[in-house]
Amino acid sequence: MNFGARCRYVAGVIYQHPLAYTLGLEGAALLRAFAGDYDRDFAEARIREIRRLLDDPALNEEGVTAERVDTISGYQVWSATYDQPGNGLFAIEEPIVHDILGSVPPGVALDAACGTGRYTGYLAAQGHQVIGVDSSPDMLARARDRVPAADLRQGDLHDLPVPDGHVDIVVCALALTHLTDLTPPITEFARVLRPGGHLVITDVHHELVALGSVPRIRSTDGDPGLLPAYRHRPSDYLRAALPLGLQVQRCEEPRMTGDANRDMPEKITTGPWDLWPWSLQDIVPAATGAAWNGTPSQIIWHFRKPAPLHATQW
Repeated sequence: MNFGARCRYVAGVIYQHPLAYTLGLEGAALLRAFAGDYDRDFAEARIREIRRLLDDPALNEEGVTAERVDTISGYQVWSATYDQPGNGLFAIEEPIVHDILGSVPPGVALDAACGTGRYTGYLAAQGHQVIGVDSSPDMLARARDRVPAADLRQGDLHDLPVPDGHVDIVVCALALTHLTDLTPPITEFARVLRPGGHLVITDVHHELVALGSVPRIRSTDGDPGLLPAYRHRPSDYLRAALPLGLQVQRCEEPRMTGDANRDMPEKITTGPWDLWPWSLQDIVPAATGAAWNGTPSQIIWHFRKPAPLHATQW
């Protein structure tokens, strides 16, 4: 079979259909049941739901074609709402990151891809001299309002505007998912770290991305757009970090919980594209609960750059 002739990929364009997503959740739930996580009644309920989904006119309308947008364009729009309540990843991630950073004495810290200054402000409050770097001028403008005393610089993760061996800590939160290759940014993190320095990376977990957690925005013309979201496995981070001599101190994959006991609503409504995939998950709550239960939301790394043997260890 010539697979290439049967499967066509169009660069820059993503097609999203509500029926495809809800069926995907049902399929993920059925795989969990097939592996023994759920019983026969659960599996048969999923099959009945699939038949109902296939027959419901609300799910058989035309899907949405969204353009892939670069991070500069995407964050120009997203910066206005990025800090609003609703980003549940912050509450999961921050206690772990704060725990890691709590053992590190004040020094020079780099918040790489600092965004609106979420960690820039935290590091400054802990007594660190903070440099924040981001490629988005709109996110940096928010960071300047939030942490006016910080040294904020526009720059790229592939070429940080920071000298070699200049910082004691690098924090990079929820940014590397936008990049195809982890080696260039992690090489830059290692370059700017002093010996003995700490690197903390948080990222959207590849399993969460696979369940549809991809940032979406509307362009100024109202057109749907999706920011890049690549699925990096743990081995991808290690393959980039270990050859640089970075040593793993800690790795966390906080897991989500889901309720697989709820019934479908009587009336199916998809909601506007801007609310997908969250509004679509409400259509098949039991399947959603099964698919999400135990799925990691993020991966959080703590690396350290080795210090010379004669140096004082923290």
